[in-house]
Amino acid sequence: MKKVLYFAAMLLLPAFLISCEKDDIEKTATVSMAGQWYVQIDAVDDDGNPIDGGEDYFGVGRVLLLTYNTADNKSTEMFVDDLSAFDIADFYGYGGYPSYAFKSKVNIDTKSLTFSCNNAENLAEVNGYECDLYPITITEGKILKGAGHQNNGSVADSIVFYVSYEGDPWYPDDGYAKYRVSGVRYSGLAEND
Repeated sequence: MKKVLYFAAMLLLPAFLISCEKDDIEKTATVSMAGQWYVQIDAVDDDGNPIDGGEDYFGVGRVLLLTYNTADNKSTEMFVDDLSAFDIADFYGYGGYPSYAFKSKVNIDTKSLTFSCNNAENLAEVNGYECDLYPITITEGKILKGAGHQNNGSVADSIVFYVSYEGDPWYPDDGYAKYRVSGVRYSGLAEND
């Protein structure tokens, strides 16, 4: 019986030793800037100030936004993607009109946590339709560590940037020049949704 227990212990010992090893988790090149964000989209003037009634001007509320690495996994670029939430064509009652949903590759600086693009291709799709009619420009994009607050009061990273569209048919008639996108990093807690 002693031999059987000894033999069983010798067989199980390597399994215990192997199971204690921790695998190194590889991180993407944009890990410091990638994430899920709850944002609000406001209509603002040339100086970045909300126009009268410009806060959540289109009534879309807080929407989910993603920032993530490209397939090339470079530390100089990432995607900014609103998951087709910014569909202001519906707000104006133009069901067949191009949406302002946006998904674009932006240039980034992982040290200063800033990002931007100029007349970049819009890769977003809404209901199977491409939103590439208007190239987009993103300016003053930045991620601020610990500068935001969740609904429950806890501190969170925040994101802010301005987006504008080349050939925007509603500018300047409606009084705004661009859209400010701002919010906080998704916490995963239901109380902050």
